[in-house]
Amino acid sequence: MKQLKIFLTGSIFLLAFLIPVLSHAQDTTNAKYLSLQEAIDLSIKNSKQLKSSEARIEEATGAVREAEDNKLPSASVSGSYLRLTTPTVSLKTKAFGGGSDSTGGGSSSKISQAMYGMFNVSLPIYAGGRIRYGIESAKYLQEAVTLDGEGNKEAVILNTINAYTNLYKASVTVNVVKQNLLQSLHRDSVLSRLEQNGLLARNDLLKAQLQSSNIELSVLDAENNQKIANVNMNLMLGLPEQTQIVIDSSSFEKPVSLKNLEEYEQLALQNRKDILALSFREKAASTGIAAAKAEMYPSIALTGGYVAADIPHFITITNAITFGVGVKYDLGSLWKTKAKIVQAQAREKEISAGQAQLDDDVRLQVNKDYENILLSQKKTEVYQKAVAQATENYRITKNKYDNNLVNTSDLLDANVSLLQSEISLAVAKADVLLAYDKLLETSGLINNK
Repeated sequence: MKQLKIFLTGSIFLLAFLIPVLSHAQDTTNAKYLSLQEAIDLSIKNSKQLKSSEARIEEATGAVREAEDNKLPSASVSGSYLRLTTPTVSLKTKAFGGGSDSTGGGSSSKISQAMYGMFNVSLPIYAGGRIRYGIESAKYLQEAVTLDGEGNKEAVILNTINAYTNLYKASVTVNVVKQNLLQSLHRDSVLSRLEQNGLLARNDLLKAQLQSSNIELSVLDAENNQKIANVNMNLMLGLPEQTQIVIDSSSFEKPVSLKNLEEYEQLALQNRKDILALSFREKAASTGIAAAKAEMYPSIALTGGYVAADIPHFITITNAITFGVGVKYDLGSLWKTKAKIVQAQAREKEISAGQAQLDDDVRLQVNKDYENILLSQKKTEVYQKAVAQATENYRITKNKYDNNLVNTSDLLDANVSLLQSEISLAVAKADVLLAYDKLLETSGLINNK
């Protein structure tokens, strides 16, 4: 009887080892091994969110160029060809052969058409600061959009780490539940033979089989979660949906070096891209106030042009070149600009209040993430004790089993408890690293990993 128990136990453990290996060999035909850093690089390369951010940065860069182009001279060309009815022409100067009234009707030459063309150039030399403030504002907004893009990049990195960790935990869960199911089914077969020989009540067998059915349902749920996590990872990385990603478990063995809470708060206020972006938007709003006030000043520009005209049988003008200084002043700006200034000041106040609110939110996020790391580390310590306890329990149960003091089910239960505690410890360690990466992202340091 003892030899039979030893044989059954050895067979169970051998199958428990071989089935995950064989299933892994079957599933890796389309497998792709990825380290965490490789996954991050792929997600950054293929992120649709980051491509959208790049487009917004290009748009902001174009706005800066547009604002700078306002310093360049403007030029225009115009011309017309006109058909005329019989006009009344009165020349008042003898320089054109006049001196007395003459009409087109009574003239020997009949005027029926006219042509003219003009070319004008204007170079602004003073606009009350509107051009300069417009350029400054556009540059501030460009910096803000660029920082938004960097913040989106940090969010993509954290999302990738989160997805990678979830896939790791799902894979670990599938393995342990499958091993548990294998042991439970094997136990059912042993109990079934005992029940057939009248050594076990049928009710006990049904309870064991019901437990196996519940474990089988757990396997289906775990495999479904793993598939969803795998598809989510593939979509993030730009890989075919059916690609089976194999996780590098060594990524979850790195130690965590934790600073004190106050350091992370200060680092967050200094490095968070959304805080920096909002500060540039505040500068742009302040510049907008100055730009609104600048509308109360006149505009001065150097002007030049060329005019040519031809009225057949009457007059021809060529080489008429003009140059000078032009001044433009909108008197209505004296009372219309006040409303624009009030609006610009309100925007500045709104952004300033948002900056203060964001600072408070960041401090709260840092505190929350810091506490989550401490909690995860404490859970890891508890699971380490649980592994030590489960290891000792399995050793004692194995000794009792070898001495016919416990049955096979007790030994298998002890082994399952050991496996589950080991998996729980691995998952807890992954949660510590995930919480640490979340703190780095909150502090604006995740790019410096």
